[in-house]
Amino acid sequence: MTWMQIKHNLLFAFARVFLTIKPRRSATYQVFGGDNSSHQLGAYIGRQGFKKLLIVTDKPLVDLGIVQQVLAGLENTAVESFVFDGVLPDPTFLVCEQGLAVYHDNQCDSILAIGGGSSIDAAKLIAIGATNSGDLLSFAAKKFKEDPAPLFAIPTTSGTGSEATAGAVISNDGDHKKSIISDDRMLPKASALDPLLLTGLPAHITAATGMDALTHAIEAYISELNFGDCREKGAAAIKIIFEQLPAAYENGADKGVRDAMSNAAYMAGQAINQVNVGNVHAIAHQLGAIYGIPHGLANAMVLPHVLKLSLTAARTELTEIAQMVGCNTAEEFIAAVTTLSERVGIPATAEKLNTKDFDLIVERAVAEGFGYGSPHLMTAEECHGILNKLLPQ
Repeated sequence: MTWMQIKHNLLFAFARVFLTIKPRRSATYQVFGGDNSSHQLGAYIGRQGFKKLLIVTDKPLVDLGIVQQVLAGLENTAVESFVFDGVLPDPTFLVCEQGLAVYHDNQCDSILAIGGGSSIDAAKLIAIGATNSGDLLSFAAKKFKEDPAPLFAIPTTSGTGSEATAGAVISNDGDHKKSIISDDRMLPKASALDPLLLTGLPAHITAATGMDALTHAIEAYISELNFGDCREKGAAAIKIIFEQLPAAYENGADKGVRDAMSNAAYMAGQAINQVNVGNVHAIAHQLGAIYGIPHGLANAMVLPHVLKLSLTAARTELTEIAQMVGCNTAEEFIAAVTTLSERVGIPATAEKLNTKDFDLIVERAVAEGFGYGSPHLMTAEECHGILNKLLPQ
């Protein structure tokens, strides 16, 4: 056993004891589901007595009329809304600072995130900055003191599960290295899973975000940090995604399928909120930071390769998952993941990947993976091997 493995084992021995004494808080806030549940959330926000609501979103959702659909739920309330639509994929600290300025300029008292994981994560950091002094970047290295501003969320993709997690991933403005800010107080107070907002989602985004949710569910299920109901939530999400993602990809207008995928992404988010993610994310975060590859797409490409690394350490768990989706062995399940990815148009290789960046990617990915509860401690050589498999032939 290497010194790295010894340190890793000691770290997670401590984590098991700590989390047994103080388990991570479950998502116990209000959740609205079904057609027009976004309007129900709007009415709920009004009943809480808030007066000035900052909407954190992106410009495409404004242009598509999605944000206006949501705001219709506030029409019969006393809530005044102010829209910040400057969120971009992989939001940076500067973007969050811009949103925070809109919050303060309009003396807002609450925040509603509308969008995918980028908008919800940005809203989480804005909520922290609304009540805590200091540069937003500083919260990547230290705990904040005051509770964040009240935050609500409406996801418009079925993938990140950020509406159910107590963390946010924000990119540095210079090198785009991703920082993870996490605290139980970052959980949104209430969310809405409204399938009517998802029926126009493009097929390629449906595929990438759906595979993102699948990655969350699998990494939670095989994590060494088995706490709460992470495996139950993960298992439920895995079964739904295997059954429904192809249908959502092929017919995005089906409200029933969209509703099922929203619930799967939500449960997968609940699962990782209890035990965190794993080596797939450790690599995917670097692909997003360096090349701008969408997070769900990066996860989908990396997932089968990381699962192969985990075969020995997580064979029991992978076999259990295999049987949930009609396979017999762990190897068959990994093959089924690859088949599912191909069916929904996920490429096997990353066109932007360049060998000159491998050392940096590996260094960052191995360091990040060390802090996760992955069943297998990924080495630099193994990470290099995965990157080589992602190179275009």
